[in-house]
Amino acid sequence: MKYISWIIVLAAARSFAAPCAESKDPPAQQQPAPNPNIDMEAYVRSVKEVADHRAKHRLAEDDFIKMSREKGTVVLDARSREKFDLLHIEGAVNLSLPDITIESLKKTFPDKEARILIYCNNNFKNAEKAFPSKAPVASLNISTYIALYNYGYRNVYELAPQIDPAQSKLTFAGKLAVK
Repeated sequence: MKYISWIIVLAAARSFAAPCAESKDPPAQQQPAPNPNIDMEAYVRSVKEVADHRAKHRLAEDDFIKMSREKGTVVLDARSREKFDLLHIEGAVNLSLPDITIESLKKTFPDKEARILIYCNNNFKNAEKAFPSKAPVASLNISTYIALYNYGYRNVYELAPQIDPAQSKLTFAGKLAVK
């Protein structure tokens, strides 16, 4: 009889606990509502196209400097304002990646044919305070290039090498710039 009582108690406990446990987790089949402002599939499809374009638009330091001096060329620094203020390529425009939107791009780069040169943290070494390293797969150059391309900017070029600012031919400005 004791044995049957324990079976009844265990069965009752299981039947009570099961619905409670299930209520904590969402059903496996439930899908979140679609968001028309987020298109992961289009983003993934664009990455290969952008990679092919980018491969032909990477510049050595001397070419970057030469192109930056040509009329109509803009140098874009997509790092935070804080890091930009510490040290940046002289003459660069700061538009932080999180602030890249349809409107900010229209305002900053109204001509989609304008030549835009980009650089990021991972282009520089021995300057961690202003240019802290990111994981290579998360390099800001990649995100910035993809964003600009997907907004319709095709005349984008990227500084390719990793450079020590103290040894660079580039001219720097900001609080940490050597005068």
